[in-house]
Amino acid sequence: MTLHLDNLPRTIYVEREGNKPLVVMIDQRALPGELLWLRTDDWRAVVDAVKTLAVRGAPAIGIAGAAAVMLAAFSLAEECSSAALFAARLRKVAASVAEARPTAVNLVWGVRRATQTAARALGAGRSTHECAEALYGLTEALIAEDEAANRAIGAHGAALLRARAAAAGRPLGLLTHCNAGSLATAFYGTALGVVYAAAEEGLVARVYADETRPVGQGARLTVWELAQAGVPTTLICDNMAATMMAAGLIDAVVVGADRIAANGDAANKIGTLGVAVLARHFGIPFYVAAPVSTVDLDTPDGTAIPIEERDASEVLPAPLSGVSVRNPAFDVTPAELITAVVTERGAVSPADIGSFAKE
Repeated sequence: MTLHLDNLPRTIYVEREGNKPLVVMIDQRALPGELLWLRTDDWRAVVDAVKTLAVRGAPAIGIAGAAAVMLAAFSLAEECSSAALFAARLRKVAASVAEARPTAVNLVWGVRRATQTAARALGAGRSTHECAEALYGLTEALIAEDEAANRAIGAHGAALLRARAAAAGRPLGLLTHCNAGSLATAFYGTALGVVYAAAEEGLVARVYADETRPVGQGARLTVWELAQAGVPTTLICDNMAATMMAAGLIDAVVVGADRIAANGDAANKIGTLGVAVLARHFGIPFYVAAPVSTVDLDTPDGTAIPIEERDASEVLPAPLSGVSVRNPAFDVTPAELITAVVTERGAVSPADIGSFAKE
């Protein structure tokens, strides 16, 4: 299969307009109808983009978190009269950025990388402007690291699918839920990175994408992205996954994750748990693809993962008297339903992910 990955735009990057740093992001709220870009030098606009799902996906919002702190540093370097005041105000900004969305640990990870970089720069006696420049360099590095990690995840995941295709004697039908593709990262993707790497080897017959209600990341983002890349794609309703599996059309499930607990439980978009239960019933391998930065060693198991509750209007646009709405954005798949966690350092049993991440 010939892929057209050059058709996929970069999801988030930084550039300069003169001496002014800018963060540039795809406004994913407009997809698939229109490809729009957000360009800003205001850290608050980056936070708003994270909160409103203009930029989403755990790796992408990790980069966005670091980028927001970077933009704040440039502004504060102009405003603050001392390094101490600069550091205090930057810490306050960082805390605000980290709270933009509670479930994806990569956001906190990206902010932490930024605050650590700032502390090292200031501790070494560098000026506030030099600290801001160090954060710009960090953001560029995180973007490059993310793409490299995604390509490595893809290669490790393709190895698993290669064995599966060899056993089946044919290319595979794959199912994915939500969007863990290039749009959820700087470029290439985690779950869809596995798809792309496998497709380049001729291992993929077709990808079935759940629509992923209520926001429709599968229907709006995943199928658009796969079509751009030239991967045969079929969109299905969320309640069709069991039928597809029963018909023998699904050989493996590949999803992403927003946080993986130390015991291997994985939080991902709401509905993932149901897919995992179905996969177990039908004897289909269920793979979680995510960078090691998504593993949260401070979270012992899935019960400790905070689950974001989003606005009821995403489910019920017009309120009905006497009707309440639940809208959790994520659910948690227990480790025992996960065949393997595929990271940039290799595939590992979910039971071993905690010790693996410590290495």
